[in-house]
Amino acid sequence: MKKDNNRHLKSYKTLGENIRYYRNLLNLSQEELAFRIGTARNYIGCIERGEKFPSLAVIFDITNALNCKISDLFKNI
Repeated sequence: MKKDNNRHLKSYKTLGENIRYYRNLLNLSQEELAFRIGTARNYIGCIERGEKFPSLAVIFDITNALNCKISDLFKNI
């Protein structure tokens, strides 16, 4: 069971890294991304570090704000 849990945690970390990548492509700060999706800057930081697990609705909001596809955020997962 622990091995499976580690895989999920790694997946969330990769998701966060992908979000950071696309955010940086647009030269957006965490604060600006948070404003665009109606959340707090520290929540974006937690997502990018894989510490928080965003809902599907938040992931869709992020893709819209970053002008990317949901599949882009799930690359290498």
